[in-house]
Amino acid sequence: MLLQLLYPFAADYSFLHVFKYISFRTFGAAITAVLVCMVLGPGYIRWLQKKQIGQQVRNDGPSSHLTKQGTPTMGGGLILMAIAVSTLLWADLKNHYIWICLFSTLTFGAIGLVDDLSKVHHGSSKGLTARQKFLLQVLVASGVALILYFFRDSPPLLKFPFFKNLAVDLGIFYVPFAILVIVGASNAVNLTDGLDGLAVGPTITTASTFLILSYCAGHVMIAEYLQIPYVAGAGELAVFLASVAAGCLGFLWYNTYPAQVFMGDIGSLALGAALGTAAVISKNEILLAICGGIFVLEAFSVMAQVVSFKMTGKRVFRMAPIHHHFELKGWAEPKVIVRFWIISVLLALITLSTLKLR
Repeated sequence: MLLQLLYPFAADYSFLHVFKYISFRTFGAAITAVLVCMVLGPGYIRWLQKKQIGQQVRNDGPSSHLTKQGTPTMGGGLILMAIAVSTLLWADLKNHYIWICLFSTLTFGAIGLVDDLSKVHHGSSKGLTARQKFLLQVLVASGVALILYFFRDSPPLLKFPFFKNLAVDLGIFYVPFAILVIVGASNAVNLTDGLDGLAVGPTITTASTFLILSYCAGHVMIAEYLQIPYVAGAGELAVFLASVAAGCLGFLWYNTYPAQVFMGDIGSLALGAALGTAAVISKNEILLAICGGIFVLEAFSVMAQVVSFKMTGKRVFRMAPIHHHFELKGWAEPKVIVRFWIISVLLALITLSTLKLR
């Protein structure tokens, strides 16, 4: 919005030329997102408390979590406000990728909102059924995937990291693949959101990493130098992803241990969809699995636990997702959180190194 409003006056006021630079608007979006969370956070948390929108804790979870019963949830709404406000202010609103990412993020957030409200209404940790949630996610992701397929500017390639020329043209199979990435990322982040700040930390590192990847993919000279797919317009996603990372950073002020507010599905489903959509647009789907390795590990632990129990009657972990396994082994909650954050930073560095290891 600011680009459209102020840049036309750059001929008369030279300092307004900075608004044409993605880098400047990326920093502006990040600062704005943090400020939105910091300013609105206290009032938003008080409103949740007043409405008695509290967390419903699993009865079969670690006993230490019982004290969290009633802690305000649906704090992810604060993150979504920060993302929407900062993106609309600082992004180039003529860029269709911005609108696709906002649509995906906010719509998945709406699914999470319905799920959270259902939990609060029924006073249970169970909201929408798995089938209901999955069908809604697939419906939204299908719309996003079809738009990206039919209005693409380049072939629907699946690019493999570490290789200069290895790419597969997915053709029409790009659509189900994109759906898988977006829905998978959404649910993986959702499963990770089980401890104070656990999901927020890796989301910050992953969004920040994809900020760099998207900027490189959208810059023709950098993309050519690094021998990565050039995606015209993808550089603008840096502004959106800065809003995502900074919105999570601002939210972490209130979500860090011991949390004053929980993210809820309204936040976790939306953030996963944001990362998945950005990965599909920038053609870095495989790198999302590397950079978001914590999310992959959490999702895999649940799948392994379910398959093992159904087939053998035995559990692989003491409890799934895997962060609960470490809690039951005696790790303090802050130790689990910080160690997972450290792993996430390491995975982000490995992901960025692939830009030169080809």
